[in-house]
Formats: sequence, C-alpha cells, structure tokens
Amino acid sequence: MADQAPVVLDIAGTELTPDDRRRLRHPMTGGLILFARNWVDRAQLTRLTAAVREERPDIVISVDHEGGRVQRFRTDGFTHLPPMRALGAAWMRDALAATDAATAAGYVLGAELRACGVDLSFTPVLDLDYGGSSVIGDRAFHRDPRVAAMLAKSLMHGLLLAGMANCGKHFPGHGFVKADSHTEVPVDRRSLKAILADDAQPYAWLSTSLASVMPAHVVYTKVDSRPAGFSSRWLHDILRGQLGFTGAVFSDDLSMAGARVLDGAELSYTAAAEQALRAGCDMVLLCNQSVDGGAAVDALLDGLAARADQGGWQPDPHAEQRRLDLLPQTEPLAWDELMLQPAYQRALERLAGLAG
Repeated sequence: MADQAPVVLDIAGTELTPDDRRRLRHPMTGGLILFARNWVDRAQLTRLTAAVREERPDIVISVDHEGGRVQRFRTDGFTHLPPMRALGAAWMRDALAATDAATAAGYVLGAELRACGVDLSFTPVLDLDYGGSSVIGDRAFHRDPRVAAMLAKSLMHGLLLAGMANCGKHFPGHGFVKADSHTEVPVDRRSLKAILADDAQPYAWLSTSLASVMPAHVVYTKVDSRPAGFSSRWLHDILRGQLGFTGAVFSDDLSMAGARVLDGAELSYTAAAEQALRAGCDMVLLCNQSVDGGAAVDALLDGLAARADQGGWQPDPHAEQRRLDLLPQTEPLAWDELMLQPAYQRALERLAGLAG
C-alpha cells in the first residue's frame, strides 16, 4: 500500500454514517471537504468534526470558505465575510488600511472555523479580476497582480494568526477565461510569457508564504494540451521548478466537467486521479459523489489503492509530509473564548469599517 493518503472526499449529511466512517479509515483518505449541506449549527458542526477526528486523527478537515458568495457556514454566529473584491476596492482608497482589513478577514475566517474543528479553508483566490469570468468574479481581489498578491499575503497573515494554513487558487490563473470549469473545459490561448508576467506572478511573489496551491481546470494551449492540474509541465517544471513552490498541491474537484477530459477522452475518477498524482498533485478532491450512496467514492479509494499496489502510480516521498504540514500546530480557541478575545473584536471592527 502506498505511503500517501491523497484522497479528499466528502460526506452526504450532518453526521457520520457507517459508510462514512469506513471511508474515513481507508488508507487512501487524507482529507475531508465540508459543504453547506453538512451544516446545521455550530454545535452540530463541532460534533461532526470531533467524530471525524475520532476516526482519523490526522485527517485534514477543509472547506471552501472564502467570503462573499463562497462561504459555506453563514448562520449561528459566523461572520458574513466580504467578497475579496471589496478588499481590492478598499486598497484603492487606502492601501495600508486595506492590508490590515485583509488580515482581519483572514483572522476572523480562520479563528471561527478552527473553533468548530475545521483545519483549512481553500483560500485565498489569487485569480485576477478581468471582469468577464462568471465563476471568479468578485472572488478575486483585483486586476493588478501586485495588489492581489499583497492583499492575499495579508489575508494569509490573518489565517496564520488563527493557526490555519492557506491554499492559493487557481494556478496559474482562472480569471482570464470566461468559461466555468464546473460545466466545461475553459481554454486560455495566451503565451506562457504572458501568463507568467501577469496571472502567475502572485505565485512567484508568494512562493515562501503559500502552504498549498490548487491548479485550475483550464487548458493553456500554448503550454500544454492538458489542464494545469494534470500537467507535469505546469506543476513540476513551472510551479515547483521555476517558481520554487514547496508546499502541497491539491487537484480541483475531479467531478467537475473540466477535470477528466484528457487528450480527448473522458477518464474514470480513478484514472483521472492517477494522472493528477503523476503530474504532481499531492491530493485529489472528489466532491458531491457521496450524496447518492458513494459508489464513486468507494471506486476511487479502492481503485487508487489497487493501482498503487500494481505500480500504476508511485507515491511522492514528500507528499504525505506536505499533507500533514497543513494541520494546525496550535490548539484552537473555543467559540465563547474567541468572542471575548480583544484581537477578534478588533478584527470585526476593522471589517465593519470596510464600507467606509
């Protein structure tokens, strides 16, 4: 069996079923991603994450919780975080105040999630705001890569203060294309030089700050015929080799339409996951496949294990440590304790002043 736990899976409901527990214990499972359907209130979420941790103490419990329209938990005390474009607008009024607001947003985001047992949010979005992408839109900080990088670094500082790692997405940039990779395969026909000089610049400037990266399900035809998450050219040669990134690499969701069409053929989840791991991903996400019984999740877990035993893919000797490095190294504050903390109260005040 491979010494790597690359699969990030999900669960259907608000508590663990026997099948969920079995899948969490599978040696291929290294992460869990939560969605709004897994949420009732803070007490339920905290019980759920504790139950997950009982099954797998080393699992990385994650969520897409960026702010704006991408925020899975919105009630029972969770702060409604602004979209990242609001921080970009604040930059245009007062750049240094905007960086402080970004740090406040990162701290509130990370501390509230950690108080409920969540380890990692897939944030910040490093895509540039070209104005034409429906899937990115106001999730991006700014059109200028320098502004995006500085605000993202400030947000990551806030996450770090809360004891949470970060994930920059979607490498090398999803903001330029209009198509939504959830439903089709976007194509970016710009040159490598143009992409590296603009969209990918934040990854270079943040190479020592990023804990993890998620590549885009976008085909950059002048660089590779495969989407970035399945391209060793993008992940090994450029991201790690040229830009010097040393953290973990997550695939984007393998159930997305842009995820499994490689070289003109649609692959199974197992084959697609294997290709992503071979290209340089450390972990692969399979989302929303547990809701109909989870047959696809079981097929991926067992299929990847079998392929590893057969030598179909070789585990990266550093991948498992990169995964473990995403786990918080400090104990979280309990929710009631967090609410009374001066740093948290000040962060809320700073966020409340964003519109001013």
